[in-house]
Amino acid sequence: MNAPDELKKAIEGDLKSIEQICIATWEPLYRFIYFKVQNREEAEDITQETYVKTLAYLQKHKMPWDNLPGFMKTVALNVLRDRWRQRKRRGIPVNFEEINPEETAGMDHQKAVSQRLQIENALAKLSEDQRIVLDLRINKGYSVAESAKLAGKTEAAVRTAQYRALQALAQILDDSD
Repeated sequence: MNAPDELKKAIEGDLKSIEQICIATWEPLYRFIYFKVQNREEAEDITQETYVKTLAYLQKHKMPWDNLPGFMKTVALNVLRDRWRQRKRRGIPVNFEEINPEETAGMDHQKAVSQRLQIENALAKLSEDQRIVLDLRINKGYSVAESAKLAGKTEAAVRTAQYRALQALAQILDDSD
């Protein structure tokens, strides 16, 4: 496959060339997306949408072949972010017809209180820095960039602190079982 020629033909709408590009790039792109979403159907949808958006973009702009895989990953991340934003705006769908009021009212609230206290105690064992990062990222939903700005840290420091905090929290909770 002569990559630049295939890309040029694909941009012009040649279905065989589009197929060749998909064959050459599908597996690494799909793996990249699947790693992010951990859901086969969603990864397939995002992969397909990535190809559509990439081709539409390439029909309007020129780009060398050697940048295509990285560009497609960027497009995939943008598609993924758009989906996450849409979900965040929509919230969690609730089917009120499937809710059984007696069952819901009879839930073990003592267990819920116990779990909450266990989590609060585990959080108290983390460093203040770790608690701040978890609060900004998880409780308040800020992005890494926003959290870094609010905490006065670099984005890498926020990512590292979040990772270490979640690891420590998991360890504390495992030890308490």
